[in-house]
Amino acid sequence: MNKNEVSVAEAKKRFSELLGRVAYAGERIVISKRGRPMAVLVPPVEPATERSLCSIEGWLEEDDPFFEAVHQTVRNRRKHAPRVARTRSA
Repeated sequence: MNKNEVSVAEAKKRFSELLGRVAYAGERIVISKRGRPMAVLVPPVEPATERSLCSIEGWLEEDDPFFEAVHQTVRNRRKHAPRVARTRSA
């Protein structure tokens, strides 16, 4: 085991310390049982650093055909009942 991998028993004993290492040092801690990874402690993603497609600008022009395809898909979805609703009425 390396320093970023601990057993379940060790994690139970040192949980507070491990949380500190993750939260303040940004470490990634793997918790293992009998040598097999069971869980990973990771720091939370800060909203300021989180990137999504909504935050990306400039890849497509506003008149790109992609946007019309998306709008058409949304319009078509409104016309169809969800599968769950269709099976209940049958």
